[in-house]
Amino acid sequence: MRPSTSTALLVAATAAKLVLTCVFLYQQRGRLLHKLKRDDRLVADPAEGYELFPIDLSMHVQIRQNVVRRFLQTHPQAKTSAAALVLHGGVEVDRYDTDIQYNFHQESFFQYLFGVREPGCAGLVDLATHKAVLFVPRLSDEWELWCGDRKPLAYFKAHYKVDEVFYVDEMAAVLADKLQIKKLYVLHGKNADSGLETTTTSTFEGIDKFEVDKEALHPVLVESRVIKTEKELELLRFVNKLSSRAHINVMKNIRPGKMEFHAESDFLHYVYSNGGARFHAYTCICGSGHNASAQHYGHAGAPNDNLLEDGELFLNDMGGELHGYASDITCTYPVNGKFTYDQRMLYEGVLKAHDTVIGAIKPGVSWVDMHILANRVMTEHMLKRGLLENGTINEMMEHEVSSYFTPCGLGHFMGLDVHDVGGFPAGHVRSTKRILQKLRLVRKLEKNMVVTVEPGWYFIEAQLRIALADPIISKFINLDVLARFRHTGGVRIESDVVVTATGVENMTQVPRTIQAIEALIQGK
Repeated sequence: MRPSTSTALLVAATAAKLVLTCVFLYQQRGRLLHKLKRDDRLVADPAEGYELFPIDLSMHVQIRQNVVRRFLQTHPQAKTSAAALVLHGGVEVDRYDTDIQYNFHQESFFQYLFGVREPGCAGLVDLATHKAVLFVPRLSDEWELWCGDRKPLAYFKAHYKVDEVFYVDEMAAVLADKLQIKKLYVLHGKNADSGLETTTTSTFEGIDKFEVDKEALHPVLVESRVIKTEKELELLRFVNKLSSRAHINVMKNIRPGKMEFHAESDFLHYVYSNGGARFHAYTCICGSGHNASAQHYGHAGAPNDNLLEDGELFLNDMGGELHGYASDITCTYPVNGKFTYDQRMLYEGVLKAHDTVIGAIKPGVSWVDMHILANRVMTEHMLKRGLLENGTINEMMEHEVSSYFTPCGLGHFMGLDVHDVGGFPAGHVRSTKRILQKLRLVRKLEKNMVVTVEPGWYFIEAQLRIALADPIISKFINLDVLARFRHTGGVRIESDVVVTATGVENMTQVPRTIQAIEALIQGK
């Protein structure tokens, strides 16, 4: 039975209306997404497959309050001396003699207090009123020609949650006349991990009119950054989730015949396109075969450019960064998705150390003890599996045999820097013991510290030559078994954890067991 003309017209009209409604809704969706993006409130768009973290810049208000409270506890006289904490942010850097700039990355202490993404800024916190003041560059017409609209001062005040905003060239006058500040506590100090001094110590025209203290602020900021706030932890959890998913994506796509840089490319694309992470926390380390023995492979002289060979292990150490906050994750697995007997033996020993340490972490635990525990677990495993011989576990620990196979530390603080500040308390002197020389962290753990747990076992030619030339150390090494591993490179397993009140929260969620890794790579 054929429908009547009126029925057909009704159906056609209804269909047309439905199409127009769909078009309208799609347009509204686009307008809504655009508005959400502008207002920094976009959380997710499942249809497009990405998820953006809604950064709450009030986190820096809380951080400033914490820093002022900590500073006044150790320097109570500062509250009544018309004083302020003063910091300068980073500046853009040209590529040598060109007019092309490196992609600007904010200085970490300034990012910590103010969360400002623009270069060339300064900021202060009045120690009497606790008010925050931001100073921004006075941009030229030429700048606006090339870079877009200049934002008004009111934008910076509202966006960055500060009390007042002025131009940088007004700094001396504002400090002296408007704020009546007489003493400045400026950032200056040495990073105990890198050994490098801060590079943004405040200086400006007219600073000589003020009393300037360069000693007090740096240690207070360092200690404050050691313990994360809840909002910092939320951000760290997100970037870790994003980076974990990126690692899983790399594992799904890896196979013999690709290049190491395909892993780097896949990872960087994933964290940017799926989570808006424009930066990565450090240069990606994608070492296959023997290259896995280089702790910081991927540098300019070895830019992840090796061919992935069937049967090799592949070590990928990569972490995305968001709003300055880092992640640092390492996964090691076979290129072809199937562990050999020797690869399995090596991987199981490192995984056991990784899991044992995570199970032992809690407040009050010494990180040095955790490092020694990881070394002991791996040494015992290698003794049982025949790589080490001719001695007891205690004898091997006494002679620091593991330090020739795992010469680096177990892990480090992580936050605004991937190797975050504060690992060494004031006055600490590095140990001369071989097994402890490379530690980046020597403190007792506290709630809301964030650390990496990254045991590894490597076959580094330079270290093996030293070990085999030593008659005491060499007697513990089974040369026949060593020959099977000499070109393996190594295994590292790295997760990022938060110390909780009773234990630990592992933020890194990637396959770790051999069964899970093989199933993922093989697509099972």
